[in-house]
Amino acid sequence: MSRGFIITGTDTDVGKTVFAAALAGALDACYFKPVQAGLDGDTDAGTTRRLSGLPAERILPEAYRLALPASPHWAAEAEGVRIDPSALVLPQTERPLIVEGAGGPLVPLDRRTLFADVFARWGLPVIVCARTGLGTISHSLMAIEALRARGIRVHGVAFIGDAAEEAEAIIAEIGGVRRLGRLPRLPVLTADTLRIAFARAFRRADFSLEGPRP
Repeated sequence: MSRGFIITGTDTDVGKTVFAAALAGALDACYFKPVQAGLDGDTDAGTTRRLSGLPAERILPEAYRLALPASPHWAAEAEGVRIDPSALVLPQTERPLIVEGAGGPLVPLDRRTLFADVFARWGLPVIVCARTGLGTISHSLMAIEALRARGIRVHGVAFIGDAAEEAEAIIAEIGGVRRLGRLPRLPVLTADTLRIAFARAFRRADFSLEGPRP
């Protein structure tokens, strides 16, 4: 069984791909984005390859690559493709595996199945990436509740953006989750600047894969 983490967001464009790249690099892991919707410009796998410092063979191929930058169910329908959620399986790797979802946990893969439903089947702990701006408290708590409603273990919340002490603290308190750290927005985003920022903002021990933590 693969060991690692699933990375989800509270919404789209919160910075979860950058966080996933940083974590994959820190753990010397493999990275897997099961469904890529939107192929113009850099894909999430391409961004992770550029920012993680991992060799190309550790960026595993997507199960589905869809052109439209939209919810996977919609992007698939636009191309006449059917995503089969039951066929989405985690690659077996000797190294830790970082899996990135699309948007938040309730993004649909088809008209019946949400990403969170697949997360529950996969069984890996989930890290929620949350922006620190206005609205993050409600969005973060809803994401945490949606995951727990399906029996998914929430490993913690990783914040992204400028410091927002009260919002970060209340999400951790009410959500009953660990506050893993906060990755600032970097004016110059490279593999080196991301690696340094991640090391300053997060403790490597908080991402131990030795077993469940309370």
